[in-house]
Amino acid sequence: MPRALLSVSDKRGVAEFAKGLSTLGWELVSTGGTSKALREAGLSPIDVSQVTGYPELMDGRVKTLHPAVHGGLLARRGLPEHMGALGDHRIVPIDLIAVNLYPFLETSARKGASPEDVIEQIDIGGPSMLRSAAKNFESVTVVVDVEDYQRVLAGIEAGDDDMDLRRLLAAKAFAHTAAYDAAIAAWFSRQRGEQFPEHAILSFELGQALRYGENPDQKAAFYVERRGAGLAGLVQRGGKELSFNNLLDLEGALIATDVFGDEPCCAIVKHTTPCGLATGTSAMDAYRKALACDPVSAFGSVISFTVPVDGAAADAVASLFVECVVAPEFSEEAVEILGRKKNLRVLEGTARWNANALDFKRVRGGMLMQERPAAASGEGWETVTRRSPTPVELEDLRFAWRAVGSVKSNAIVLARAQATIGIGAGQMSRVDAAFVAVHKARTVGHATEGAVLGSDAFFPFRDGVDQAAEAGITAIVQPGGSVRDADVISAADEHNIAMVFTGKRQFRH
Repeated sequence: MPRALLSVSDKRGVAEFAKGLSTLGWELVSTGGTSKALREAGLSPIDVSQVTGYPELMDGRVKTLHPAVHGGLLARRGLPEHMGALGDHRIVPIDLIAVNLYPFLETSARKGASPEDVIEQIDIGGPSMLRSAAKNFESVTVVVDVEDYQRVLAGIEAGDDDMDLRRLLAAKAFAHTAAYDAAIAAWFSRQRGEQFPEHAILSFELGQALRYGENPDQKAAFYVERRGAGLAGLVQRGGKELSFNNLLDLEGALIATDVFGDEPCCAIVKHTTPCGLATGTSAMDAYRKALACDPVSAFGSVISFTVPVDGAAADAVASLFVECVVAPEFSEEAVEILGRKKNLRVLEGTARWNANALDFKRVRGGMLMQERPAAASGEGWETVTRRSPTPVELEDLRFAWRAVGSVKSNAIVLARAQATIGIGAGQMSRVDAAFVAVHKARTVGHATEGAVLGSDAFFPFRDGVDQAAEAGITAIVQPGGSVRDADVISAADEHNIAMVFTGKRQFRH
């Protein structure tokens, strides 16, 4: 009679799986809470203590760490000496295990969880059994994913000893334990206040396969840190499946609106950088102001809102060709209106970064890691020119400073009335970025006179200020810190431009 050992923290489907095995003539061995769940389901599993000859010790810390378990898992069925050793020591082979691990991640993420609570969720016996079974995959079926129960039962019932499936399950088991250990290592590093440990062990799971990557000839997939978190936590309420570029643009759109919190804000993004960004009295008002910045570039964009979208705002968005729209909530009317555009992807929810999340950038042969950028604020600003900004200018400067952080560097934004009117992004020189911003604004028909300018980094020369003055800009916000700051300040004074230094740079490469 084949033997299965079941020991799971996630008990979804385990009773049904065990009943299926029992019906097919399998003997069941189980531990603690799993054994109780199986008995409540009308089954009669053998307690693991009967197999080992020892009771569960130390509040369950020691129960499966025994030769009667690991010998039964590791014995190679085709080696007479291995099978002889089992017989000599009266060890029964274990042919299948279903094991998933203590909820370490959930406990460590819970507010108020003490270090002692977290440490008790470090599973020892579970990973050991998984590794033993997976190493001996030719003889032992190892199941870590509840989604695999039915597939495994179907194979057993059909008498199909699918070696490729066994390899797949073994790979999943080792990936499962590796991810578990990575989470534990990261927690210990955080306990020491260590942001960049000697070994950075990253773990991601497949969220979804994608049709292709940045270009149709590139294969691609979306991997997630944790299911239901970040972009994976958004609920799609309409449209076709997301693409690689959609996901990148969604991230860019959320970066643009995140800094505005609950204030009604709309970002219209192309190629991960805004072509329009505004705040307003409502979703509709913010959208109209953002669209006015560059309605031509908005074609085929991704749009992010910080507030719920109603029917009026949805109707306005639906009049434009848009790839994706994301918001905390959509009214049923809005969903119906946007749903008329069959290809428009509608995403609902709030995508937050995990606590202590770092920013990764892949380079050949390695990975760059850095802190997430701090939210832009108006604290610590210094007026460096003879003229201080007026209250209206200061309000627009605060908007421009928050907006420019989401624009690819070199970045310049022109703003008026809490909306961008011109954006210069990704230029090789700052004066070119200023030129593009002014050119874009005037091409659309915006008057640049009286607008303010935000720069993500310092002006290395006065030419950028001179160009701003030619466009009628009256106030500038920039980090400062150039060796030529005195020349830049002097240029601003010559043109009666108010200038403030923030002391912080906002490069977005």
